[in-house]
Amino acid sequence: MATSDEATDDALADLLADAGIPCYRGSLDNTLQRVVGALAGYEDQTLVFRLTADNVFPDGALLDEMAEEFLRLGLRYLCCNGEKSGLPYGMSAELTRAGYLRDAAEAATSRHDQEHVTPYIRRTFGATYFERHKHLNLGHFRCTVDCFDDYVSVQHVFSGAMSPERTPAMELIDRLRSVPYQPQQATPTRKLVLGTAQLGLPYGIGNQSGKPDQKTATALIKTAIANGAAFLDTARAYGDSEEVIGNALRPGWEGRVQIITKLSPLSECPVEATPATINAFVDASIFRSCAALRTQELDVLMLHRASHLSDWSGIVWSRLLQHKAERRLKSLGTSVQSPHELEQALTESEIDLIQMPFNVLDWRWDNQIQKIREAKGHRPLTIHVRSALLQGLLVSTKPEHWQRANVENSESVREWLAGQCRKAGRASVADFCLGFVKSLDWVDGVVVGMESCEQVADNTKIFCGSDLTGPQIQAIQASRPILDEQSLNPARWRS
Repeated sequence: MATSDEATDDALADLLADAGIPCYRGSLDNTLQRVVGALAGYEDQTLVFRLTADNVFPDGALLDEMAEEFLRLGLRYLCCNGEKSGLPYGMSAELTRAGYLRDAAEAATSRHDQEHVTPYIRRTFGATYFERHKHLNLGHFRCTVDCFDDYVSVQHVFSGAMSPERTPAMELIDRLRSVPYQPQQATPTRKLVLGTAQLGLPYGIGNQSGKPDQKTATALIKTAIANGAAFLDTARAYGDSEEVIGNALRPGWEGRVQIITKLSPLSECPVEATPATINAFVDASIFRSCAALRTQELDVLMLHRASHLSDWSGIVWSRLLQHKAERRLKSLGTSVQSPHELEQALTESEIDLIQMPFNVLDWRWDNQIQKIREAKGHRPLTIHVRSALLQGLLVSTKPEHWQRANVENSESVREWLAGQCRKAGRASVADFCLGFVKSLDWVDGVVVGMESCEQVADNTKIFCGSDLTGPQIQAIQASRPILDEQSLNPARWRS
């Protein structure tokens, strides 16, 4: 074992000595050098497995299989981990030769290379993944120990083992299915974006339970992440949603999801404000988001209103570009409300993400879809769709909800939705509506707000379901009822 020479690792070194396990101690800041120091006396051609202390599942059988593959293919580097290997994240091992590790130590000048040991080798020889178990398709499961919840999960897996150190890794993997915060479906929910307006304030026309408490919200967020949600969507204007997210992710979940938040609507910023005042409003929104989310930089910051691209002579947008240049913001985006705003956003090269309202009945964007495809062909651009259920209206059977949304012929619309649901073989109207939107080739994510873990489970199942075919999509679009702007835009609904 290679560990640091810090006093905090003395107890570990003593434990290893009692167990008769050789221990090499070196600089805390240079893991690569510690590994190379531990290999003193071994020839350059010696096969070396690298195993890390936070990944406790790999066993001798896995290492034997990797060695066989390594030698058979004449490799210089082989890695087992995650989706590319078909095994849970944390069923991890690397295999190379001692001489290549020594070369890496001599060449390593960056902190990254020194800390992660093998980046130089991967750059030099390429990263070949061990794929013998890829057919298991378990890469979205997790068995590493990066946070307390991981520790509880792994402890649960080992608790029933008579001899934990001799229990085969594949048997341990089977037990993962029954522990908290593991996937509930066979595939990850790639396009599911967790909308969190409901976590910060009562939201949605069909909301019956109101704003969930922190405990419920935390379980909901973690369940969504465990099932593959790669983004959380929030905003300064969503009550205390950012604080709820920050509290939920604090115990080690921060790196497992990207957070999209939106700049304050800047409603209180005077029209005639000076540049210094405008910048102060922008800065305050960003720093408050950082404080609430417990981070020093934001993954994605969107304009809450696309008009802020040009309002105040473009000062707001210029200030955001400055924050991005100073690495407080990793990516920029905007929320749009209309086809005109979408066209404007598509011309701004610094916009990485556009969020737009869209649902199976929304015809307003038909002439813009090809423009989206063309933009995505020229630059990295992510499109997220919100309001896929029209704030819950499309799944409501209550006439008063439809009346509030200015839909007078609601019965015929609901009959069409139910008929299309049956024709497409979907389990529910929600399944049909979400399935339609997620099946579109230009949509990268669908923002869905949820108030309970039960809703997470239901939506996860929908997003893991099959997509609609091209002919099905065309037939749906050709037969859909036509609603006017007063119904398609919730801002125009009756209060």
